[in-house]
Order: sequence, then structure tokens, then C-alpha cells
Amino acid sequence: MSIVTNELSFYYGKKAAVYDLNLTINKGFNVLLGPNGAGKSTLFSMLTGLYQPSSGNIKIDGYDFRDNRAEIMKSMGVVFQQSTVDLDLSVKQNLVYYAALQGISSSEALTNIGDILSQLKLTQRLNDKVRSLNGGHRRRVEIARALIHKPKVLLLDEATVGLDIDSRKMITEYVKTLSQQLGICVLWATHLIDEISADDQLIILNEGKVKVQGISRELCETHNVADIYQLYRMLTTNTEIT
Repeated sequence: MSIVTNELSFYYGKKAAVYDLNLTINKGFNVLLGPNGAGKSTLFSMLTGLYQPSSGNIKIDGYDFRDNRAEIMKSMGVVFQQSTVDLDLSVKQNLVYYAALQGISSSEALTNIGDILSQLKLTQRLNDKVRSLNGGHRRRVEIARALIHKPKVLLLDEATVGLDIDSRKMITEYVKTLSQQLGICVLWATHLIDEISADDQLIILNEGKVKVQGISRELCETHNVADIYQLYRMLTTNTEIT
């Protein structure tokens, strides 16, 4: 499973939010790093069909997105930056409702993600209203929900924004492990450098353009910098580093 973009661009009026992106993203954990306004969310909106590219195309698992959108979306799970769970429903009700939209029965849905619920420590919270959960647990619900139909691609757009350090670490490490266990293609968009490890596949995006792509450690060696922080500073014009 792979995501391939070819000369992909998107304009707001005359301003390019994403420009001429040529990317190949393979299965495993892939990080999309960039400052706020770099074009990460715009790219995600095109990858999920919310925006139509101004030019260029997207292929997922070899299939052109424009011609095969419905089939591709069946193999994709998405966690957006803004929470989309219903706070007044229980964890189980949120999961079952989403499963029904995918044509999956409630029993099959909970079976599909039984191990995931356990690993995310949600099994004992199934009957709790989402409103009673903290931010970290709400994010875990969204991740579980995105996996309910066994997708081959998982997209997470700033999934840990606003969470405490321990919750961010737990969720990041879990998704990395998940990508290996399930053999899926994960694209993790963030502006938080501490979420990136030396062995991660890294894409740095700035001003709508790809600056580099490769294994984090090797990119640092190639550019003769000590760490990802220095690499990021060298390749972006953003002065607010988080």
C-alpha cells in the first residue's frame, strides 16, 4: 500500500497552499513535519477527497483517486485535527454508529478492534460518555474508530495537539507500533519535533513545498546537522519552534 502524488498543487485564489508535490509514501510510519501554515492540512484535505487538486493527481495503492474515490475511501482511516466524536454518546455508541456508516454490524465492529481497544485502555470505558473522558482518551476513541473497518491507510492530522506530554507520547508510540503490527501506511502530520524518532520516515513541508524526504537520521547526516531540530530550522523559515 502506498500514497503517490504527482505534481500535486492546490491554490486559494492565486496563492499556492501546496505546490508541485511529488511524493511516494510507503507502508510504515511516515511523519509529515512542518510549521503551521506549511500546507499539511491542505494536503490531507486532498488525500481525503475534501478538496479537489488544482493540478496534478493522487494515486493510492496504484489507483487514481479521481476515478476510484469510493473504493479508496473504504481502505482509509482518518483522524482529523478537530475532534469529530459525539460528546453526548458513549464510547461504544460512537464506535457502533461509525461502523454502521461503513456497513459493519456492531458485533463485527467491536471484534475488529477488540485488541486495539484493550491496548488503548478503552475496554473498560465503552459505556462512558465521551464527554467524561480527558483529551487523551478522546483521541484514543478517534483512533479506534478510524481502524474499525481495517483500513490499509491511516491519516492523522495533528492528532496530539492540545494533549499533555504523557498522552502525546503514549499515542505516538502506539500508532508507530500499530503501523508495524498491521503493515499499514500511516501518515502522521505534526509540527511537534519531539514526536519524531531517528528511524522515522520524515517529510518536511514548508510553504507548500517538500524540502526533504527520507529517514530522519540519514537526512541529518546528509545536511550535516546534529538533530532534527537543526534540520527543521535550516529548511524552514518558521521562527516559532515547538
